[in-house]
Amino acid sequence: MKWYQVSRNDIVKQLNTSETHGLSHQEAEKRRKKIGENVLAEEKKPSRIFIFLKQFEDFMVLVLLAATLISGLIGEYVDAITIMAIVLLNAVLGYFQEQKAEKSLEKLKELSAPMAKVLREGEWTQIPSKDLVPGDIVKLETGDRVSADIRLIKTSSLEIEESMLTGESHPAEKMSKELKDYDLELGDQHNMAFSGTLVTRGNGFGVVVGTGMSTAMGKIASMLSTAKRKPTPLERKLEELGKVLIAAALVLTALVVILGVYQGHSVYNMFLAGVSLAVAAIPEGLPAIVTVALSLGVQRMIKRRAVVRKLSAVETLGCASVVCSDKTGTLTKNEMTVQQIYLPEQGLVSVSGKGYSPAGYFYQQKQKKSNSEIMGLEKLLIYGMLCNHASIREKDGKYMVEGDPTEGALVVAAQKAGIERQQLNAFKVIHEIPFDSARKRMTVVIEDANHKRYVITKGAPEELLNRTNWLYACGEKKVMTPTRKKELESQMDGMANQALRTLALCYKPIDHHQSLKEVELEKNMIFLGLFGMMDPPREDVKESIEACREAGVKTVMITGDHARTARAIADQLNILPENGKVLSGYDLSMMTADELSEIIDDVYVFARVSPEHKLQIVEAFQRKGHVVAMTGDGVNDAPAIKASDIGVSMGITGTDVTKEASSLILMDDHFATIKAAIEEGRNIYENIRKFIRYLLASNVGEILVMFFAMLLALPLPLVPVQILWVNLVTDGLPALALGLDQPEKNVMKRPPRHPNESIFARGLAFKIITRGFMIGLVTLIAFMFAYRQNPEHLEYAQTVAFVTLVLAQLIHVFDCRSDQSVFARNPFGNMYLVGAVISSLLLMLVVVYYPPLQPIFHTVSLPLREWLMILALSAIPTIIFGAGKSNMAR
Repeated sequence: MKWYQVSRNDIVKQLNTSETHGLSHQEAEKRRKKIGENVLAEEKKPSRIFIFLKQFEDFMVLVLLAATLISGLIGEYVDAITIMAIVLLNAVLGYFQEQKAEKSLEKLKELSAPMAKVLREGEWTQIPSKDLVPGDIVKLETGDRVSADIRLIKTSSLEIEESMLTGESHPAEKMSKELKDYDLELGDQHNMAFSGTLVTRGNGFGVVVGTGMSTAMGKIASMLSTAKRKPTPLERKLEELGKVLIAAALVLTALVVILGVYQGHSVYNMFLAGVSLAVAAIPEGLPAIVTVALSLGVQRMIKRRAVVRKLSAVETLGCASVVCSDKTGTLTKNEMTVQQIYLPEQGLVSVSGKGYSPAGYFYQQKQKKSNSEIMGLEKLLIYGMLCNHASIREKDGKYMVEGDPTEGALVVAAQKAGIERQQLNAFKVIHEIPFDSARKRMTVVIEDANHKRYVITKGAPEELLNRTNWLYACGEKKVMTPTRKKELESQMDGMANQALRTLALCYKPIDHHQSLKEVELEKNMIFLGLFGMMDPPREDVKESIEACREAGVKTVMITGDHARTARAIADQLNILPENGKVLSGYDLSMMTADELSEIIDDVYVFARVSPEHKLQIVEAFQRKGHVVAMTGDGVNDAPAIKASDIGVSMGITGTDVTKEASSLILMDDHFATIKAAIEEGRNIYENIRKFIRYLLASNVGEILVMFFAMLLALPLPLVPVQILWVNLVTDGLPALALGLDQPEKNVMKRPPRHPNESIFARGLAFKIITRGFMIGLVTLIAFMFAYRQNPEHLEYAQTVAFVTLVLAQLIHVFDCRSDQSVFARNPFGNMYLVGAVISSLLLMLVVVYYPPLQPIFHTVSLPLREWLMILALSAIPTIIFGAGKSNMAR
């Protein structure tokens, strides 16, 4: 169907929809079931069987399977079956870990999926774009990613960037009129908006005519490959570590095998011991546990209203040293309320009321007045409502704004004067020049019931004052003299000093032949009035900023407000220290990059800033070595968000473009969520360090006990199946539970770590080697003691060594929870860990005391007196290194 040829009325008829009501929910669901979801076909996911079989492709698992085969061929069936059972158990654990991680990432994809503004049953609502169906009426605004192929039926200065489809880098101007040409290329279909393209300017709405694989994008989907998840820097580092460990393990294993054979042990036993040691040396579970820890951390962040779009951001969050935050909605409530109005030669009018509730009154010199008693007020409020897209609706007794909060404040101010939108139906909007952050203003051309036309412009007062030659005062049009202009500027400064955001409104009458070009419309205007608005700070922001300061993270406020307003709010929030600087957008424009870098560390507030300045701010902080988190919501914020180390977009007010450029989305647009995300990011990284410390110290202990025994010409302290059991079964559960540990109390009291810091920094390598050495040593002492008591009964001594090793590791896991002392944290603070340790203990007791398993694992039952010795020895590594805080222990 060539939709661009079809007229507006015919499209609505053909798709059986309505411009004013859209589809019903029932009809939309019916169409979705018939046509399918609005998604491109993805590569087929691997089956569950394939994921399970993938667990066997690891190099060390293949070596184990080879050992199983050899054991079977030479008749050692018990060993073969045992090794096979352990490998299967490991594969099952790996499979469930992978499934858990995959589900977390799928949930992430759902949460960060684009949304669409759609008209259903007469109400505009936001739905996931995958739920769009042909016939839906969709609204498009600056910054939206077009979610389906749409035939436009109304446009206002609408421009769409279509380079991904047409290769044309300049945005295409759009219109709603049907085109009569027969065979147009995509780039020439000016009344169509295509799925995947980007709205760069203006607004409009249209009818969905194609979804999923029926869109222009769907037709070329076969050329597009599904993006695969890249490993994070940490995962890459661990992969490299794995290669080093494999090399070291093979050398050590070869030494142990050669020594063992030289001392008279059988080649088969030494081969199996060698394989088991190699498996012990390489923590195969490490990459899987890291992925699970990252994805579970991401799940915790979701509960705290932060959606991580890129897993690598979890690591970077812990390094953040500067957070550049937008003021509106992030540091403040985003409940803009008009508190003062200035009318030329009428003076200040105070407005009462809270939030978006229409309850409130007007006061002049502390006396309540009706709007008719204040000349020019009604005109100002009506024009403010006409140059406006916002609406207020009540839900469950709470008033909410649909649209821009600043525009919402103007609607509420008019409602307080008894003016409702339906009363203004006689006015028709003929033309609109949308607001954008570069122009700092919005203009509409309206026609009243008498067919008279007016231009109404609202925007930044300093922008509008330069475009006005007149002012409206006491019912008359008067010349804008320097004195009158000075008075207006004085009123603006007075409002700014009270932390009020200022907005001016101008107008002028025009005739029907007047050009509708921007340059012609927005000049020689009449100044009508000034609004002073307040967006109160959020309650808990002050505490969050203080917590960030304690954590060594500097908070920088970025706002479009005047410098005076910005300073007043920064003082309220305790952002600005005594010698802190406030820079304006003008100051930034006058500075070179080097000049800005010199003073950037002293700047805490940027006022009257345009999105283009944000990129300069990010780069200046980065040149000083900072790791920068930058927030944003508009299209023009995307370059700065992309350039920052952690791009943060707004989940409520953010455009699709900024969300796609960001690595973190704040679902509630709240600064406290950034602080929570930094805390969670630090905790995830610390938890990964904890289980690396636990796993590697355990592995070092296992290797050293075997190596020392060989050097001392002793029998094998552990048989191969025992080593496999410890490494694949006993170690895995506590390590995974460490990944779920709660943050330490001082996690937000430390400075941020350097992004290039090694995973083994801050003494971690020392801890691994010393704890591993002690675990190996106490296991060897326990073995020697038991063996010398009864040299004829080797299995007894091996059981003592096995139990000592397991217990030493399980006690050591509690030491891994803190950098200070094993007693610094409540051992029951992580119930997952307590459960994992109890499970590992029970499994060990089953292997030692359950008669059918004793011959398989070469264990015997131990009397109580041996347990006293084992417990005493097992606790030694943790008592020596974990019982007190010292430089050595840290």
